[in-house]
This record gives sequence, C-alpha cells and structure tokens, in this order.
Amino acid sequence: MDTTLDAWFVSEILVHEAALVQYLRRCWTQPDEIVDLRQEVYVRVYEAAAKARPQQPKSFLFASARHLMTDRLRRSRVVSIEPAGDFESLNVLVDEVSPERRFGARQILRRLAAAFDRLPGRCREIVWLRRVEELPQKEVALRLGISEKAVEKQIARGMRLLAEYYHGDDAAPSAPRRGETARAAEPAD
Repeated sequence: MDTTLDAWFVSEILVHEAALVQYLRRCWTQPDEIVDLRQEVYVRVYEAAAKARPQQPKSFLFASARHLMTDRLRRSRVVSIEPAGDFESLNVLVDEVSPERRFGARQILRRLAAAFDRLPGRCREIVWLRRVEELPQKEVALRLGISEKAVEKQIARGMRLLAEYYHGDDAAPSAPRRGETARAAEPAD
C-alpha cells in the first residue's frame, strides 16, 4: 500500500466528510443509501488519486459525488431486458408447428392459389400488383395505363371473386372468361 496516498487521502479528502454527507443528503432522495454513496465516492477518488493526484481535491471530491449520483440515476432508469419470470410455464414461447397445422396451412395456400388462378387476367394482374407487391394504387394505374378508379374497381371485383371461391363451395361463380361479360357470369337473383 502507498502510505503517501493514504496520508494524502486523510489530509485532503476525509477532512471534508461532514460537508460531503450533507451534500449527499441534500441531493439524494433515498437517505438509507447515503453511507453507500459516500463509500463509493471515496473509492472513486482514491482510485483516481492513485493514478494522478487532483489539483483541487475538494472540488474533485464533490464532482465525483455528483457524477456518481448521475450514474446511479441513469442506471435506475434503464429497463432490464432479463426475463422477469418463467416463460415456459406461461406457454409464451413459440410452439413447434405440428404436422397437422403445416398440412392445414398448405391446404389453405393451395385453395387460395386456385382461387387466384380463377381471376380474369387483368384483374389477377391488378390484385397481384396491389396486394402482393403492395404497389400504391396510383403506381398500378400508371404502370397498366388505366385510371385509378379502374384499379379500385378491379381490386374490389378481385377480392369479391376470391372470397366467393375461397369461402364458398366449389360451385361458387367463377370469373367470366374472355368474351363473357361480368353480368352473364353472375347468377340471377
């Protein structure tokens, strides 16, 4: 141990203990932590002085105390990312996909693809650009050389036809083929 450092610490730092404790009580809201804060300030000052003695020890002592309180406040505001409980018992973790769920998902995908394939060509293209590629309505209209209103109508028509086929039975009205009009393809009420 460095006896000169110890002597310096006693003569330059410990003489301000009463003022330091008063400062900590005035600034820190939890009185039960004052003793711990004081000790931590002393450790910081002692370790720093072991490397190089400060020119103004009292100012250095109080600056160290202020920095310590600031550090503690910052740490108290940080939210821990450590798990707060046993997530396994809560069934929060992602389950492995069962073969039944995988098969069901494939069936849904096949049915949706079949419904999509039944859409008229232009309608299918517009639905693809708008819903799959997520292009804005204006860009779809510009790309296809049609009005935004036409895009809007084709999207509505495509969604209706997809829903009819997907949610209805296999006998749901199919999209009109080339040469047929939309009215002719729809069942009469």
